[in-house]
Amino acid sequence: MASTQTPVEDTIREKITVALSPTTLEIHNDSHLHAHHKAMEGSTSRETHFRLVVTSEAFRSKMQPARHRLVYSLLKDEMAREGGIHALQLRTMTPEEEEKRKQAEANQ
Repeated sequence: MASTQTPVEDTIREKITVALSPTTLEIHNDSHLHAHHKAMEGSTSRETHFRLVVTSEAFRSKMQPARHRLVYSLLKDEMAREGGIHALQLRTMTPEEEEKRKQAEANQ
C-alpha cells in the first residue's frame, strides 16, 4: 500500500464515507493556522485541526449534538491518538438543510 502525505485526512474521508454515505463531504485541514499555538509545541503532526462539512441522510431526525456525537464516535481513535486530531469543527446537514442554505446564500 502506498504511503500518503495526509493519512489522518484520508482516514476521516474513509470512515465518514463508509458510515454516512454523504452527498457532500468537505475536509479542510486548518492545522497550519494553529501550528503556533502553545498546545501544538513539540507536535510534528501536520494534521491536527480539521473543519468538516458533511451532508447525509443519516442526520435526518437528529439534532446537531447527536450528529456531532455520531461523527466524533467515528473518529474517536484519531482524536485519542498522540499527534492525532486536536480540534474538529463540524457543519452537519441533511440534504434539505443544505439546499435551504444554498438558496439563502444565492438570495443574498
